[in-house]
Amino acid sequence: MAETTSETLEQVAASVARDPIGRLKKAIVVYDREEAASAARDSVAQGIDPNEALAAMTAAIRLVGDGFGAGTLWLPDLVGAADAMQSAVPIIEEAIEKAGAERQITGRAVIGTVFGDLHSIGKTMVAALLRADGFEVFDLGVDVPAARFVEAVRERKPDILAMSALLTTTAPEQGKVIDALSNEGLRDRVKIMVGGAAITQDFGDRIGADGYDPTAVGAVKLARRLVGK
Repeated sequence: MAETTSETLEQVAASVARDPIGRLKKAIVVYDREEAASAARDSVAQGIDPNEALAAMTAAIRLVGDGFGAGTLWLPDLVGAADAMQSAVPIIEEAIEKAGAERQITGRAVIGTVFGDLHSIGKTMVAALLRADGFEVFDLGVDVPAARFVEAVRERKPDILAMSALLTTTAPEQGKVIDALSNEGLRDRVKIMVGGAAITQDFGDRIGADGYDPTAVGAVKLARRLVGK
């Protein structure tokens, strides 16, 4: 992960700060999805710089990600924190857009689970950790058809396209997306990452992906390499 913070999970979770920023950080590290969204809305209502709120979320998810990487936290912890952050991010990103505020980003990423596959845990974790690492992320959700991926690449002009597939029956959809991008003349405009339980390095190589990693933390490092950061 990127730089760590001097705070500990216990310090954040034990905080009784009533300000929206303190609540937002705490909600993420204790996996409270409703409170994270509420704190995000309150920060907007109080006129707090949305970039400050985004930085708070980034710090919180990094704490959890670092703990997961160090083996002191487990997969459910990362999933819960990512889910809480996911509930707040759209609120803060909308506030940034309305304020016309500038945000320094590592890169832009479009992410989604392929058509026929409804699994979201891995995809959600990668999206949350990419945001924590400074990426602007457009999450298309699950059961995403190839045409929707193509549309998002054309409209969003991302640096990274990340696709997830948990099932062996849906894994070939990743190849279909790459073929569709080629047919539309868009393949060379984006770096493609693939992942999910059904995916291997060999499979990624065969369908023409630019990179594969089996873990959410590793996917962020891969994304950075692909954008040259």
